[in-house]
Amino acid sequence: MSKIINFTIDGQNVTASKGETILQAARRAGIYIPTMCYISKTSPCASCRICSVEVEGVDGFILSCNTPPTEGIHVKTNSTELERERQNIMKLYDVNHPLECGVCDKSGECDLQNMTLEFGVAQQEFSAKDQFRTVKEWGLINYDPALCIMCEKCVHVCNEVIGDDAIEVKFGGYSSTIIPKGSDTLDCTFCGECIAVCPVGALVSSDFKYSANAWELTRVPSTCAHCSAGCPLEYETRHSGINADDSIYRVKNNFEFASLCGAGRFGFDFDASATKDESEFKTALSKIENAEAIRFTSMITNEEALILQKLKAKLGLKLFNEDARLYGAFMKAYGSVSGKLHASASLDAVKQADAIIVIGTRIATDNPGVRYALTTAARHNGARIVYAHPMEDALMKNTATQFMKYEAGSEEGVMALLANELLKNADVDDATKAFLADLDLGYLEAESNVGDDELASMSKSFMRSQNKVLIIGSDMFAHSRAANIAKLAALIEKYTDFSLLVVPNEVNTVGVSLICDLDCDEDLSKVVGYNASGEYILSALEDANLKVPALNQQEGTVVSIDNRVLPLNAALGFDGYELNDIACAFEIESENTIDYTKELPMASGFKAVEFDSLENFLGAFGEDERGYLLESVDCEMNGKVEEVEDLPEYNGTVIYSVNPVLQFNNFTNVTKQLERDTSLRGSAQFAAAAKISDGDTIEIHLGDRTQKRVFKLDDELKGTIALNPTFDSGYNYGSYRFLKSKIVRVM
Repeated sequence: MSKIINFTIDGQNVTASKGETILQAARRAGIYIPTMCYISKTSPCASCRICSVEVEGVDGFILSCNTPPTEGIHVKTNSTELERERQNIMKLYDVNHPLECGVCDKSGECDLQNMTLEFGVAQQEFSAKDQFRTVKEWGLINYDPALCIMCEKCVHVCNEVIGDDAIEVKFGGYSSTIIPKGSDTLDCTFCGECIAVCPVGALVSSDFKYSANAWELTRVPSTCAHCSAGCPLEYETRHSGINADDSIYRVKNNFEFASLCGAGRFGFDFDASATKDESEFKTALSKIENAEAIRFTSMITNEEALILQKLKAKLGLKLFNEDARLYGAFMKAYGSVSGKLHASASLDAVKQADAIIVIGTRIATDNPGVRYALTTAARHNGARIVYAHPMEDALMKNTATQFMKYEAGSEEGVMALLANELLKNADVDDATKAFLADLDLGYLEAESNVGDDELASMSKSFMRSQNKVLIIGSDMFAHSRAANIAKLAALIEKYTDFSLLVVPNEVNTVGVSLICDLDCDEDLSKVVGYNASGEYILSALEDANLKVPALNQQEGTVVSIDNRVLPLNAALGFDGYELNDIACAFEIESENTIDYTKELPMASGFKAVEFDSLENFLGAFGEDERGYLLESVDCEMNGKVEEVEDLPEYNGTVIYSVNPVLQFNNFTNVTKQLERDTSLRGSAQFAAAAKISDGDTIEIHLGDRTQKRVFKLDDELKGTIALNPTFDSGYNYGSYRFLKSKIVRVM
């Protein structure tokens, strides 16, 4: 049990847990202490000194942000001396900053402006010689060193939360500045979190710069629509003119507790534009009525998924969604051993962990939200992180403490080896004992390339760990042995102190899997596509026969990686038809799509809650008050772990389906600011095996599919596996992500 420390602040009795600071205890007690450089999700920057307080019996001021209290001390947050100290600090900050500033993008929401007013700095008593400081253009981010107050928040968040460690302070007294670390220009994943935490206008979005003032924008709280992390965000919109619709000008986040990747922050302009074409609507109805199936992606709301399920029941259609079907089958197999429909861990559990295994995912690009949680655990808890994958990832080199390289296709064998290692001293049932005893460890280690020394090293590093998480990625869902892999993961969760986090592919993979009765995709002729391929297509994208709204134009809900039902709000209007209009035409009638929110299946853990009753904010201390958590659902425990099959061999050139930084799907592909790199990336060894060179145009033959790409040599890659993007191809996650390939150079 943690030690409780009792003390007073301004005469009020307060408590703090061991490891907490005076500032944290004050905030929890509702006592205001001003700060400029402090941010809750990083270690204290301790550069502004605005948070200084007095402690009885201690000479001088102390920094409340990084000073833990001791038993019985008396803290004072306000006095004439403190007021003078803070005012003088602000006068120094205001050197070369106009006191009535209205010229930069931060005006109206600037911490410097607010603090200047708070401490009554009405005239400037200090001055400094102006220095010529040029604005740095770093792609999506601009840096103005003349406006920088050197709070260092950007450096801390880049290192401690994002994991890029891409910027640093170049110290030089009054000439100090922020510079790219180890590079002439900024080399990072361009998440834009440095923009979010900057208290002034020093770091800004190059696209947003000088386009609007803060007070002109309307904030619409919603959920990011690009991956399954369910990150909270706010679309900021402005009416563009008398005859124009609203436009999204930028995306912001509650940076104090949450983070966004670059796709979430800069990839917001994927909305659809349409008017109601009655003739085309009738054509769509006819196509659906005569269709054999509807194929759709998981880039839809829970309410839309329920409408599709109702259309299936009404019209006798099949529903195709391989992403959600395979994920659902994986979780069903997991539940047959664990007795639970939903896995136990969350992103918060990852942040608080001190021992983590990540397997079956290139996590930095598959799900940046998980990457940020891993970085937080590593930097703040000293977490030991084992990263198991056939390919090393340069984005994880500063975070992972052990890289466990296994052969492509051998995931079932590696999971069996992990289970054997982690369950050595566990009190397991007889069936599990028999399964472990029958494992041919020598064969599994040889064929998977994971040695007993690596497993022993992992166990040794975890020896003193208290909070452990196993993270299973999407390489597993379409694996031919996915069901047995899921059961092995459930065994580890059941008999050890590891909690389990399963990482879905798309924003609502979880929700769709819980709502829809999905069929195995077939090559049928009469298929209607909903944001997917088909004979007739309903989509928010340009290939649509009938346009439907995108996720930034809808009210509805999705289910995140945390099994949390999260609300989406419409940032922009849509004048065309919605899926609910089609449902109504088939006498599945509801006035609004969100009327289905309260009808989501309770058997899957949903609650009978109306959409308008869902909260959508983070609490004062970072509590997630958005939507609700799915209820626990018990499953029949009738599953048995099967004998591990012979591990397949992936010789020759192998293609791994994975997206580059900032891209996820066809919707990020259409946004204006996000870079689109559609090249096949591989090592020199891959190029030699495929007999191709850097810059060659090639054809990739993957079974019955052929793709044309440009090959790029990547010095950070090794081996004969190349990275092939999917965001521009409509990839539906229906096949195992490692694919044997034949590559032909196009002459």
